[in-house]
Amino acid sequence: QVQLVESGGGSVQAGGSLRLSCAASGRTITSYNMGWFRQAPGKEREFAAAHSWSGGRVYYADYADSVKGRFIISRDNAKNTVYLQMNSLKPEDTAVYYCAAADRSLPRVLTSTPDRYNYWGQGTQVTVSS
Repeated sequence: QVQLVESGGGSVQAGGSLRLSCAASGRTITSYNMGWFRQAPGKEREFAAAHSWSGGRVYYADYADSVKGRFIISRDNAKNTVYLQMNSLKPEDTAVYYCAAADRSLPRVLTSTPDRYNYWGQGTQVTVSS
């Protein structure tokens, strides 16, 4: 099993940036496809970004249309940590952000589906004011 702990959330004005971190323990993240999801009050959890294994040394990065061009997902396998760099933040980005892990055999096409992930962090709050 892998344990995930998010950090880096906070309050920022529109147009600002934050970098979220997801520190993993228990197992190496090389065994997993990693995703970031978010949930705003009264809304369902939604996909933000995923970092999936290509079968070699390359990872695919995929994004929800709402964050494409503004958010960047990356991982540092040596630090066993996944990041979400969030730029040009908007008030509608306000949500609790969750890191999640799924076995790396999960097909890329399914990495945007929350139910496909087995492990979740506790979440970190991001608040963007206008």
